[in-house]
Amino acid sequence: MRLAAAAAGASRRDVRLDGLQLAREVVDALVDRQASDVVLLDLQGLSAFTDYFVIASADSERQLRALVEAVDEVSASHDGSRRSNRPRWEGRNEDGWRLADLGDTVVHIFAVEQRAYYNLEGLWRRAREVVHIQ
Repeated sequence: MRLAAAAAGASRRDVRLDGLQLAREVVDALVDRQASDVVLLDLQGLSAFTDYFVIASADSERQLRALVEAVDEVSASHDGSRRSNRPRWEGRNEDGWRLADLGDTVVHIFAVEQRAYYNLEGLWRRAREVVHIQ
């Protein structure tokens, strides 16, 4: 069963649950595009700026571009997002780290080397790991 489908019965009026649904849809899309080491962290109670982090690795710059497109597609199709349908992206593909601000969910797509260097999972080790797909 797809992660997003598990939360599909939830009320779209519940912003926190809606943020989780969006995060799960992003995870599904990234896995479909062959992202590696995909992690969904629950930051509720730990962060004032977002509730969820989705972190994934790309094996090449080309794959990184494909993963960015996947996040754009999910965001455009998600009617419950508190922000505009187009995510605000930071970073450049050639730098090996892209960040999308989707409101309740922040997506980090890394090249493998940059992910190891920045170690977000270590920085946010108190966060609850909701999903980890290798």
